[in-house]
Amino acid sequence: MIELRAHCKINLGLRVMRRRGDGFHDIETVMMAVGGLADTVAVTALPSEATFAPLTPPPYPAPAPVFPLHSVLEVSGLEVDCAPEENICMRALRLMQSEFGIGEAVVRLHKVVPAGAGLGGGSADAAAVLRAVNEEFVLELTESELEGLAGRLGSDVPFFVRENGNARGGKKRRGGVQFCTGRGEVMTPVEVDLAGLWLVVARPDVAVSTAEAYSGITPREGGDSGRLGGSARWSDEGFSLPDIVGRPVAEWRELLRNDFEESVFARHPEIGAVKRALYDMGAAYASMSGSGSAVFGIFERRPEGLAQALGSIFRHVEQL
Repeated sequence: MIELRAHCKINLGLRVMRRRGDGFHDIETVMMAVGGLADTVAVTALPSEATFAPLTPPPYPAPAPVFPLHSVLEVSGLEVDCAPEENICMRALRLMQSEFGIGEAVVRLHKVVPAGAGLGGGSADAAAVLRAVNEEFVLELTESELEGLAGRLGSDVPFFVRENGNARGGKKRRGGVQFCTGRGEVMTPVEVDLAGLWLVVARPDVAVSTAEAYSGITPREGGDSGRLGGSARWSDEGFSLPDIVGRPVAEWRELLRNDFEESVFARHPEIGAVKRALYDMGAAYASMSGSGSAVFGIFERRPEGLAQALGSIFRHVEQL
């Protein structure tokens, strides 16, 4: 059995640049793995066949009947609202089976990261399955080969192959940071100094699908040449995202944007309310992650009064 932690991510700014001919969008974003917020994924190879001996008096029949074992997905923790074969973990396993002819396996997923939150929990789980299968079946695939397979499962799955690559068992690791372009699969490492600061991730009781988020946005290089939803031009134009995140966090509020926020907040004002609450508590920077609905805040010191400010919604706090 191979057990891995599947750390989620946050987006330090996100720009939707253009719609592609294949139906996807080119984006620019800086993604950071969150060291303390993770699902757990375990993969156990099944024997190629199982033998069942009927309960009859000796002598037993010989040979005993043989029945094949089939792959299954076992889920604990938060509820996963889809059929097992539709789950991205099983899709990852099926991909490896079809590509390399490996046998059946049991995939166990303990779900902690909420779905529909823009945290990439499902993508992180898929990447963990790819890595665990690689080890359990001794395929000896390189990280680059795993990233190539990951891109067939989702645009941000390669990020999790790379940034969760050494997260074993219950080990906590500091989140890696990548500047991601294309569909999100083209990655360049970025240096961001957040050591000692505090991260709060909060998710109101609403889910936002990727399709819903994209439906409310006009790409920057689209018909309105950089305008989003008819609003004025964002103040981050003229600055690259790596340049912005290389500045002190105190400057991010004026320069760093998530292009999805305007339309998502209009449809789901409770998400915007969480961002305002984090700033009211003294966050140096706060933003929606990805297409939402999770919002994060970065604080100079551990914030107090989260329950009073945010109520009973999902929240996670850690020191970076």
